[in-house]
Amino acid sequence: MKSRPVVLSLSMMGVAALLAVRAASAADVQVMISSGFYGVYSELAPAFERASGHHLVTTRGPSMGDSPEAIPARLARGEAADVVILDGGAADELGRRGLVRADSKTALARSLIGMVVREGAAKPDIGSVDAFRSALLAAKSIAYSDSGSGTYLSTKLFAKLGVADQIAGKSRKVRGPPSGEPVAAVVARGEAEIGFQQVSELIHVPGITFVGTIPAEVQPVFSFAGALTSTVRQPEAAGALIRFLASPEAAPIILKAGLAPPSER
Repeated sequence: MKSRPVVLSLSMMGVAALLAVRAASAADVQVMISSGFYGVYSELAPAFERASGHHLVTTRGPSMGDSPEAIPARLARGEAADVVILDGGAADELGRRGLVRADSKTALARSLIGMVVREGAAKPDIGSVDAFRSALLAAKSIAYSDSGSGTYLSTKLFAKLGVADQIAGKSRKVRGPPSGEPVAAVVARGEAEIGFQQVSELIHVPGITFVGTIPAEVQPVFSFAGALTSTVRQPEAAGALIRFLASPEAAPIILKAGLAPPSER
């Protein structure tokens, strides 16, 4: 975790947020988190630990998908967690399945899907839906994530654009952390010509050029949220963590990560 930015972020935390954190007794808090919000979490987590005395035990995994490391799969097989931080839609589904407390869901950030190419490569035009469709057909190879953004692209958008069959043979799903890697890393090595993932998971990977977000007309509504699990053992400490991450003073860290605060219009 990056210590210097965390020190700065601690100074930005509001008094009310810190008091809410201090209200709980020190505890080990089991956190399951997906990659899209992990950059923000990794900066703010040490500040939370110092302010509260709590210790965060972190497990990473995709918000959804068929990976055994996916958060829904981990919860379904009984892995311990107090709080989950993941795609908002996935949190809703976990609530319907009784794996998280639906009434505890708290919005943390909004997110967009972006596209990258290898550093030095030409940037395709994706400024309109027609241009985006042409870029998909022209690309020699395409990579997308095994979580929320990739699920949307591969099961909905490619078919909606009428290109699913044409690009199936040149597309690949990339398994993400903890055992995998960001889509951008595959593009940086030249193993895919273009790659798609949440912007926050693309922009800090070396060796790539960020092309932009996919057109607004086909951009899904993605968000990240925190929620208490139905088996939470440390509800006060877990709730304090969610409030800490959702505080308005966290907005600069959220923006730096390539996300937007949930209240931003």
